[in-house]
Amino acid sequence: MLKILNNRGHKEKQMKILITNDDGIDSPLLKKLAVTAKQFGEVYVVAPDTQRSAVSHGFTYTRPITVKEYPFGVEDVKAYSCDGLPADCVRVGIGNFVPGKPDLVLAGINHGYNIGADIQYSGTVAAAMEAAFVGVHAIAVSQGIHSDGRIADTYLSELLKECIEKPLERNQAWNINFPDCSFEECKGIQRDCTVSKDLFYDDGYEEETNADGASSYSIVARRIWKATPGTDLAAIIANYVSVGIVNNIG
Repeated sequence: MLKILNNRGHKEKQMKILITNDDGIDSPLLKKLAVTAKQFGEVYVVAPDTQRSAVSHGFTYTRPITVKEYPFGVEDVKAYSCDGLPADCVRVGIGNFVPGKPDLVLAGINHGYNIGADIQYSGTVAAAMEAAFVGVHAIAVSQGIHSDGRIADTYLSELLKECIEKPLERNQAWNINFPDCSFEECKGIQRDCTVSKDLFYDDGYEEETNADGASSYSIVARRIWKATPGTDLAAIIANYVSVGIVNNIG
């Protein structure tokens, strides 16, 4: 297990890791991340009790949030479900459920990319950025909805170790995305990816008239797979694992 070193280089304590997501505590990908993270330290999970995707960086302040111990099923991992948002999970996890303070916050593994314009909507990335905001080293991890699980199985541990050891400035977090392709088609890792500013979607709302005469609107979106070289979107289009840094405001 990775140890935190004191200023003389001696092994001092085991790393404390807080994990959350926005897909809910029942997500198999959350469990995969927790199992992998155990090799680096003592793992705690505080995750939403149900699906909270695309909630961005919202947090709950108009009511109390409820946190309950949860039978997570991973040995030596203490887990709790929270009826709040991903940022709530980080805030309450850091302040109330990880003894002292975590050395690392991991968010994911998200079911769906968090790259380009989608980052502004992501509860996964928001959770990592909440940790970064209070000075905790943070990593967000996502993969395409049809991604071959073998890609994450192959690269996850390596990339977590790499991103744990690389320093970040305050208000920064690492962002890892696994491509939506087969293992054989994956070309490897592309590091230092910037966040794409290219147009990601051509979308709008389709109107329907309900039985009572009211109108309802459903979003219809088409991805635009064109991107500037060196960006996270370009890496994903080319079937690379994308690794880069995202920044908080401030």
